[in-house]
Amino acid sequence: MGKFLRIFFGCHARPDRSFYWHGRQFPICARCTGELAGILIGIPVILIWGLPSVPVVVLLMIPMVADGFRQLLTEYTSTNLRRVSTGFFFGIAFDGLLVYFHRICVTLAGELVKLILGDTEAVNRAIEMFL
Repeated sequence: MGKFLRIFFGCHARPDRSFYWHGRQFPICARCTGELAGILIGIPVILIWGLPSVPVVVLLMIPMVADGFRQLLTEYTSTNLRRVSTGFFFGIAFDGLLVYFHRICVTLAGELVKLILGDTEAVNRAIEMFL
């Protein structure tokens, strides 16, 4: 499972940037752990409270991106607490991003089908069903 998580997140799994439990290192770093937690918590959050707007999704992503680039481009070293918290908000936003991406794909596919088969009620129902 750990190898899959490292591949999925593209995680470096550096020991100094990871959490430990009973002396064993987590399979992914603190930032990726936060992202994973955010992705998992984001699903019920979106189902209960609804999909956040695109500006909110972008705002939730900015802290992790800024922290990561600041650390990459300067002498600044982030803390694991900051990594996990910014990753958490990014993970929630990532769920929203996936929903928006899905809607765009369904809409574009529907428009393509309409071009080929014509603008029929069945096509419109299928598009509505998948949105």
